Amino acid sequence: MKKIPLFELVPVPLDADARALPKFKWAASEVGTRHKLGGTPDLLQQEDFPVCICCGDGMSFYGQLDSINDEFCIADCGMVYVFICFACNEVKAIIQSS
Repeated sequence: MKKIPLFELVPVPLDADARALPKFKWAASEVGTRHKLGGTPDLLQQEDFPVCICCGDGMSFYGQLDSINDEFCIADCGMVYVFICFACNEVKAIIQSS
């Protein structure tokens, strides 16, 4: 499995609707800022690295997307983790929350 170098993802609102979204009311201050590409996933629960359904090899961590706010919250302030098999171009996404 390949390890992708770490890239910071900084969400920048691109329209008035995005700029108008309220922040979380009760979540910790880092929730909503944990987006990234590559590196190692910041798992909120146990390690859950998928294997490719085509070749059976371990999949590479591609990136993670955080909850946005109370309206667009992923499973109680959780995140979506995306994995890829570069040999087969298969992808798998998992959700974890704390």
